Amino acid sequence: MTLDDVKIWASHRPTLADALGIELTDITEDYLEGRMPVDGRTHQPMGLLHGGASVALAETLGSIGAATRIDVTRQACVGLEINANHIKGVRSGWVRGRATALHVGRTTQVWEIRITHEETGALVCISRITMAVIDLPAAKEKAA
Repeated sequence: MTLDDVKIWASHRPTLADALGIELTDITEDYLEGRMPVDGRTHQPMGLLHGGASVALAETLGSIGAATRIDVTRQACVGLEINANHIKGVRSGWVRGRATALHVGRTTQVWEIRITHEETGALVCISRITMAVIDLPAAKEKAA
């Protein structure tokens, strides 16, 4: 899939990614990248990037990355578990996430998402998501 293909596939609106200002920026065979603003939409009350916003960025990138490894007309990927370690606070600018597949199996995928400050490159959050690969109902009916 190209970046344009992924953007079209992921363009169902409105989504949490839209509300947070998440943008897809790059895709290769090895990773998927995106970025998110650090502003009023993504701040916690102390003016820092909200940990939940970091997790939302991680899950968005991991989920879309997982979908690039399947036939989306027959299967879907859904989150089973996500964890995140918040390393450094950020008050403004943009954070960039890079999702890399650690395991791509028939029924599960595991993705690592590293979130860095776009300007300084400092590690902000490290996350890992486990995705279940499920058959879509229409695909099950056709197979029967």
